[in-house]
Amino acid sequence: MNSVRANSVGMLRLAALRLVGPPCTTPAEAVGVLGAAQGQDLPGVLASIAMRTASGDVDEVRRAFDDGEIVRSWPMRRTLHVVPARDLAWMLPLATARPLAEAAKRRTQFGLADEAVERAGEVALEVLAGGGRLTRAELAQRWADAGLIRESAHVTHTISVLAMHGVLAYGPFATAKEQALVRLDEWVPEPRRLAREDALVEWARIYFAGHGPARRQDFARWTGLPAADVRTAVEGAREHLVTDDDGLLLDPATPERLAAVYDPGAELLLPGFDEFVLGYGERAEILDAEHADRIVPGGNGVFRPTVVRDGRVVGCWKWTGSGKNRRVERELFAHTPGS
Repeated sequence: MNSVRANSVGMLRLAALRLVGPPCTTPAEAVGVLGAAQGQDLPGVLASIAMRTASGDVDEVRRAFDDGEIVRSWPMRRTLHVVPARDLAWMLPLATARPLAEAAKRRTQFGLADEAVERAGEVALEVLAGGGRLTRAELAQRWADAGLIRESAHVTHTISVLAMHGVLAYGPFATAKEQALVRLDEWVPEPRRLAREDALVEWARIYFAGHGPARRQDFARWTGLPAADVRTAVEGAREHLVTDDDGLLLDPATPERLAAVYDPGAELLLPGFDEFVLGYGERAEILDAEHADRIVPGGNGVFRPTVVRDGRVVGCWKWTGSGKNRRVERELFAHTPGS
């Protein structure tokens, strides 16, 4: 499939990720294209989703949460992601076995009993029944009142474990800056359910359609699935995809989406945890190795917002000033064209 290589991998990924080309109509559609968007930085993921929509409106993304179209949970890698609400039910059983086993080991290390987590789940179901909504602090107080969990780290751990079990999810906004926790079974009363093999294939199809060109290893790293499941997923999804000469998989419509872009080389200012950077195991196609530590200083897991030109990360950026004096300050890497 030589025509795939006619454009840079980075530019094709921007088109697949809906960062260039025709935008998505709604936030729910944008999240559906991505399958999952890394969401531990809530303001960042709101901006990332909005960038992919026709309106570009962060408030529209908030309304999608409030309307139950998208939720935030831990479907894979013990990392918060935004996912389509109806799809969370089939995602959770696929990639949470390892994280849950690791969580159980950690509990023994910091002295949190399994029974306390189980009882916390029962309390959560009770207090959230009938459409209840509680912030993290409010739910933590309920657990403390029940004599269960008090330390902040234990609260965080317990919420993530219960979310991976499908008990809780972050749904509507309780305040301008914080989502409320809800019972998943009530908040999403009609989930989409798939048989395991069908779910694996669907996940691979979504990933490569919304992220490709990408490698099997990228999908494996993104999901955290074991090798056998990755093999089943990718092989089952191949009928929906095309492969380039280097073995990268993508949706056959992606080159057409890129060709329709009026100005494919326009500069993009991406939030720090955008899928363009976080959605792959390898970043050589979009970022020079010598600059890798510039976007995640010291390998601390905190990714800085990036400047993207012509399908490559060429620098970082931040807001400076306030009010009418607020502006973007770019920190371009050395030898960057146009710097």
